[in-house]
Amino acid sequence: MKVCVDIQSAIGQRAGVGRYTKSLVEHLGDPAGSDELILFYFDFSRRGHPFPVMGARRKVVRWCPGRLVQKAWKTIGWPPFDRFSGPADVYHFPNFVRPPLTCGRSVVTLHDIAFLRLPETTERKNLRYLSAQIRKTVDQSDMIITVSQFSAREICEQLNVPEDRVTAIHEGLTPNMASPDQDAIKTMRRALNLNRPYLLFVGTIEPRKNIPFLVDVFERLESFDGDLVLAGMRGWKYEPILERMKRSRRAVSIRYLEYVDEQWMPALYAGSELFLFPSLYEGFGFPPLEAMMCGTPVLSSTAGSLPEVLGDAAEWAPQFDPELWKNRVETLLGDDTRRETLRKAGRAQAGRYRWADTARKTWEVYRKVGGK
Repeated sequence: MKVCVDIQSAIGQRAGVGRYTKSLVEHLGDPAGSDELILFYFDFSRRGHPFPVMGARRKVVRWCPGRLVQKAWKTIGWPPFDRFSGPADVYHFPNFVRPPLTCGRSVVTLHDIAFLRLPETTERKNLRYLSAQIRKTVDQSDMIITVSQFSAREICEQLNVPEDRVTAIHEGLTPNMASPDQDAIKTMRRALNLNRPYLLFVGTIEPRKNIPFLVDVFERLESFDGDLVLAGMRGWKYEPILERMKRSRRAVSIRYLEYVDEQWMPALYAGSELFLFPSLYEGFGFPPLEAMMCGTPVLSSTAGSLPEVLGDAAEWAPQFDPELWKNRVETLLGDDTRRETLRKAGRAQAGRYRWADTARKTWEVYRKVGGK
């Protein structure tokens, strides 16, 4: 069986779908067995191979303006994807939308349907695109992969998809995301100029992450003599969020680091007093799991998939009440026993998520769809 995976999202994105795609294909070689794995992408910038994948063959198109082709897919549904990628038995599109095909069977990953549940938090251009394409994608795909049981239920209910056409496969954590030693934490603190105790948030700066609420909570934490640190790239509709941070009466104690290099992330997590995650909706939830893997206690909202993914290893705040969150933070900061319990439970919970398992289960879907 020949499987072709569209890895375009992994070329330019360092988070979100791009991260999922890269991590998945890096682990697809081992469970492939005698099947053939092809990775397709347009090399817009003529940069060559983006990352090595053992056992995979690459199909790269440099002779055609790929962005023009992608625009044509969105507007007129032509030319077919397989004209560029070549024939395959199964095609996997990890980024929500299925382009036109003339051969083979198809698998699409729908990570969540936040654009339907919370359209006001979605980038306008992306909302229009997904809303226009999702029905056709769902109807034409042979199988839909999603990243949690929560998202599977959402897809079935909101898009009227039969349960047997949706498969939930949890994502994994990268091996480097583990608790570092104290020397690594000290080095990170010097590099990022973090000289005081800090509470941490990691995630894209966009409305769904509920960052203005987090600022409200921090302003109430007058007994905490430290900083609120936020790490994440600017996403969409971020301007009011940054403005709220600047207007805060504790603005001097709010540190926005933007993108932080992966080498510093384990120490950034491990060096924090608590990891705070007041998200409004999650299809999976990488950052709190990464914090757990690094031994940091997590206080989270109960939105979306988070109870499923984090289990009993997090402290929960079920309502978006800043006074409630403030009290939970202060209680955790003053309870060493509870924090140590959360550290141990968090490491165990995070250890359940392995990309090797994600890749193996994904191959099972390919074989089911391909009739092998």
